[in-house]
Amino acid sequence: MKDAAKLFAYFFAVVLGGTLLAPPLFWTAQRFSGFFAKFDFESFFHRALLICAIVFLWPLLRSLRLHSFRDLQLDKNRHALRHVVAGILLAAIPLLVGAVVLITSRIFLLKNAVPWNAFGGVLAAAIIVPLIEESFFRGLLLGILLRRSRPTVATLITSAFFAIVHFLKAPTRLNQGVTWSSGFHSIANSFAQFADPMMVLAGFTTLFLIGWILADARLRTRSLFLPIGLHSGWIFVAGVVGKVTKRETIILPWLGTNLLTGLLPLALGLITWALMIGWLRYANRPHS
Repeated sequence: MKDAAKLFAYFFAVVLGGTLLAPPLFWTAQRFSGFFAKFDFESFFHRALLICAIVFLWPLLRSLRLHSFRDLQLDKNRHALRHVVAGILLAAIPLLVGAVVLITSRIFLLKNAVPWNAFGGVLAAAIIVPLIEESFFRGLLLGILLRRSRPTVATLITSAFFAIVHFLKAPTRLNQGVTWSSGFHSIANSFAQFADPMMVLAGFTTLFLIGWILADARLRTRSLFLPIGLHSGWIFVAGVVGKVTKRETIILPWLGTNLLTGLLPLALGLITWALMIGWLRYANRPHS
């Protein structure tokens, strides 16, 4: 079986397993009052998918016969810390400048009270999410595809999948009436967003570009440290701006519900991409 077919089988098993696991996971949690009562069914559905992704990962790796990082076209990075720091700055500075412009133009309004206690969660997300997602999307998925496909094709598939996973989010609904088929309804509701052209243009396109930039950073460095830094910078600035500001209007397709959705963030992403390429050329050239 080819690598692509094995990946498809893995994703199908994760989705089907998560869909079937979510209802009993929800029912079990509802037996405990208090902490679990604040989570809706969609929260359990997403966690069921994560559980299945972890459970089915080991059989996938065994079937692919991966023995080292070199099998995924990853090399040891002697400049790991420099790449992480550079990635954070290259992503954060354009996004921060864009945020200042939006605040100055009063598209974003500063909140009267700054929720300082929320910054810890933003920092944690900026550290944990890039480590997990870059290891999976740009490390494992892209690395597997590179074994059989050209870099452009592998990047296209990985970026599209990255965008779809982040773009699809079922609407929050009440917990009443959860049945064995509730997980399938969640999947159907997620895909319903594609019926709105503006949402696709504003959300999916930006996420696809972000995925492509991160994949390009991985290919140029044969390492995950630069994409981890880029991903972390985007999450941190977008999270902080989201905590200290409030939206007056949503102007699709230019700007969506956050600083990472819309054509304006897409333009800022292109600026980061250009800066990244320029910085890598400077950093890699011989210095006397």
